Amino acid sequence: MKFRVYLTFNEATVRDPIIWKLGREFDLVTNIRMAEVKDGMGLVGLELEGGEDVIDAAVKWLGEQGVHVEPIEQNIIEG
Repeated sequence: MKFRVYLTFNEATVRDPIIWKLGREFDLVTNIRMAEVKDGMGLVGLELEGGEDVIDAAVKWLGEQGVHVEPIEQNIIEG
């Protein structure tokens, strides 16, 4: 399945390679659909592709890293 989210990074997380770590930690494909990074904040539109349980664990992990995760409406794409 594919799941699309907006990730909001704050000053503490914006410089960390969190999306890279996400791809190494979990068996999923990450696809950056849009990104805007400024001093002290970042917004990324990210598509996650993988098993539902893996995506759920990855979203939980992102929150534990201090990243705000907001699902994009109509974000589930079967394929």
